Amino acid sequence: MTASILFAVPAAWVCVLLVRALRFTPKPEPTNVSERVDMDSDAMIRRMQRLIRLRTVSYQDKTMEDPAPFEELPRTLQELYPLLHAALQQERIGSRGLLYRWPGKSTEHPGVLMSHYDVVPAEETLWRKPPFEAALEDGVLWGRGTLDTKGTLLGILEAAELLIGEGFIPEQDLYFSFGGDEEINGNGARDIVAELERRGVTPAFVLDEGGAVVENVFPGVKRPAALIGTAEKGFVNVTFRMEGQGGHASAPPPRSPVGLLARIVARIEDHPFPFALTPPARALFDTLGRHSSFPFRLIFANLWCFAPVLNMLCKKTGGEMNALVRTTCAFTQMAGSEAPNVLPPVASVGANLRIIGGETSESVKARLENLVNDPRIHLETTNAKNPSNVSKTDGEPWQRLCDVIAATWPEAVVSPYLMVAASDSYHFARISSGVYRFSAMALSKEERGMIHGNDERVPVEKLARTVQFYVRLMRRC
Repeated sequence: MTASILFAVPAAWVCVLLVRALRFTPKPEPTNVSERVDMDSDAMIRRMQRLIRLRTVSYQDKTMEDPAPFEELPRTLQELYPLLHAALQQERIGSRGLLYRWPGKSTEHPGVLMSHYDVVPAEETLWRKPPFEAALEDGVLWGRGTLDTKGTLLGILEAAELLIGEGFIPEQDLYFSFGGDEEINGNGARDIVAELERRGVTPAFVLDEGGAVVENVFPGVKRPAALIGTAEKGFVNVTFRMEGQGGHASAPPPRSPVGLLARIVARIEDHPFPFALTPPARALFDTLGRHSSFPFRLIFANLWCFAPVLNMLCKKTGGEMNALVRTTCAFTQMAGSEAPNVLPPVASVGANLRIIGGETSESVKARLENLVNDPRIHLETTNAKNPSNVSKTDGEPWQRLCDVIAATWPEAVVSPYLMVAASDSYHFARISSGVYRFSAMALSKEERGMIHGNDERVPVEKLARTVQFYVRLMRRC
C-alpha cells in the first residue's frame, strides 16, 4: 500500500505537468486587417538623409556639443514637412523639447507619439562609411541615428504629412513629442510632460521607442516576436571608492585598494540579485511560451514548479533573458593611479545597475553595502531612477497597437515584455496608464548591435514599413 502511494504521487505530479503543458496553447492573435499605404519612397529617403546629416550629437559635457544642428533641426522639419507645419503648431518646450498638437474630432482620449532627435557620438575612424553623410548603397542607408531614433522620427512625420495631404483628421487629439536630449537623460521629455500636465492633458495612449520585431530571442520560438514594452527598469550608477596611502609600487601593502576592489567586484558578480517575475515578464513568458517547442512549453506552463530552473539558466547565460528577471549590475569603469609605478591614493570602480520592479535605488544600494561589508569602501550613487509603472494591456489602446503591428508584420507574435533599457516615455507614466515602448522596425541581432555602435544603418525597405506602421496607427487614432 505504501509503495503504491509512493508511486502514485510522483506519477500524478508528472501528469499535472504534462496536462498543463498540453493545454498551454497559443492565445487568439490580433486582428490582421491591413490596408494599402502608397508613398514616395525616393522622397522619403532624401528627407531621411537630410535628418541624418544634422549632427545632433548630445553630450553630458555641454562644452563638447555643437548647438547649431539642434537649432537647425526645427527649421529643417518645417522645410521638409510643409503640410504638417501648416496644420499643426510647433512649440519649443524647455531647451530642446518639440511638441506638436494635431487637433482631432475629440479631445477626450488624446494620444502621444514620441521619438528623440539627438544621437550618441560616433567614432568616425571606426566606421566603414562616414556616420553623418547618409550614404545610400544597395538599398541600405548608413548613418548615426538611422536606428536610434531618427527612423521613428521620420516615420511619424512622413505618416502625418501623407495623411494631412489626404485630408485626414484623427478621431482624437494627437500629440507628437520629440526630445533633443534623451541620450543624456535630459529634461526634454520631462518638460513636455510637465507642460501637458499643466494643460490638463491625460493621454490615453503613448508610444515611444522600445521593443522591436525580433527573431531567435526566446527559446523554442521560431516565429518573429513583436515585443511591446509595458514597463521599463529603473537604473542607478554606483561608484565604489577606496582611499589608500599611495606611495611607491616597489613596497606594496598586502592588499592594495585596487586588489580589494577587484575582490568586491568578483563577490558582487558571484552573488547576483534575486530572481523576480514582474507582470511584464510573466506576460512575455505566458505569450511566447505558448509558441515554444514542447520541452520549453513544459517549463513555461509550470513556472510554479520550474522557476528555479529558469533562474539557473538565466544566471548562467546572462544577456537579455537574465535582465528580464533580476536587477543587473554591470561594472563599466575603473580608476587608479596615473603611473604604473605609483600606488593609487584613491581607487574606484563604477557600475551601472538596471533595477527590476519591486526594488528601488535605495534597496539595491543597501544590498551592495551588505555584500561589500567593509567600512573602508564607500558607495556613492548618482542618476537614480526607480522602475516605471506597468501599463494596461486590457483596453482599446493596447488592442489598437497590437492590431496595427499585426497588420504591418503579420508573421510576428505580438507580446508584452519588460524593457531593460531606459526611454523618455518613463516620464509619461506619471500622467498616463497606457505607455507603450515599441520601435516600429524588424531588427536582426546584427542591427540591434549597431545601436550606439559602429556602422549603424538600416535597409530602406524597413524605413518604408515604419512609415506604413505609423500611417495605419494614425488612421485608428
